[in-house]
Amino acid sequence: MALTNEEINRYTRHLTLPEIGMEGQLKFKESKILLIGAGGLGSPLGMYLGAAGIGKLGIVDFDVVDNSNLQRQIAHSVADIGRPKVESIKETILAGNPNVEVEIYNVRLTRDNILALFEQYDVIVDGSDNFETRYLVNDAAYFTKKPLVYGSIFRFEGQITVFHPNHEGPCYRCLYSNPPPANLVPS
Repeated sequence: MALTNEEINRYTRHLTLPEIGMEGQLKFKESKILLIGAGGLGSPLGMYLGAAGIGKLGIVDFDVVDNSNLQRQIAHSVADIGRPKVESIKETILAGNPNVEVEIYNVRLTRDNILALFEQYDVIVDGSDNFETRYLVNDAAYFTKKPLVYGSIFRFEGQITVFHPNHEGPCYRCLYSNPPPANLVPS
């Protein structure tokens, strides 16, 4: 796999960084990342991953764009209200970088579909906004041995970490063995 002249021009700033260079950019292009969520975290994550030149970006979300999303979910616009978030974010990503393959899944993740989705990707990025999904994503990443990049935000605080089942270290469930009761946790 090689970069086209247009891609070399597009990614020139990456190529001049010793930490990325041509080898790193080619790894980006060969990578397949599955993004869980196209909301407050997923919007900027998807846009940055697309801009960086990830080869294949899968996005899972079953929600539609609402007017109340627009102040923080930057991949969506007023024209997208009522549309599935995955369709809106796909258009936004491709408008910024048509070299990226974007596969969308307008589905709710369940025990019945999650393993098949994860098998197609190298890395899982969790931008979900509820504990049920976080635990499901963690368990599927653990059993499929996929690295899991986890992020969450609440008001002005955030968390980010990487869980990697092939390395000695904890998973999300190792740190937080049981989800909190749904009625005690703010959205």
